Amino acid sequence: MLQAAQRLLRTPVGVLRVTASERGVTAIERVPRASVASRAKVSARAARHADTAVRQLREYFAGTRRKFAVSLDLDGTEFQQQAWVAMCSIRYGSTVSYAQQAKAIGKPKAVRAVGSANGANPVPIIVPCHRVIASDGSLGGYALGLTMKRYLLALEHR
Repeated sequence: MLQAAQRLLRTPVGVLRVTASERGVTAIERVPRASVASRAKVSARAARHADTAVRQLREYFAGTRRKFAVSLDLDGTEFQQQAWVAMCSIRYGSTVSYAQQAKAIGKPKAVRAVGSANGANPVPIIVPCHRVIASDGSLGGYALGLTMKRYLLALEHR
């Protein structure tokens, strides 16, 4: 049986592992520097999805890509999917509050639920949860760590 494809990407603020299925990218995770990508047999299609994501992430970190064009294979509740779609509409270099995001999906009172959905985003950076901040301007949380969130926001404001 073929396994998901995994690729490692060194970034200015840590090593990321990109995982993809035959349908698209399924996860982006921060990993220790010593991690090694899986050498299991993977489908060529899954490998292409992972390779495309890594190439586009490299371009993003180099400052030459503002929008991602990769296939995604995300598993989440209907509410999480709505929250993730809303995040994809946040323009490069912009931020919105959790309250604004909740309003954008038609659930203005679901601010905490939006925060939880954002925290469950399996593909941070590509689905830009780093662009969502608290109403008071503070950063809130971030799955890849606040150092990464600060870096990404600064990168987008250059």
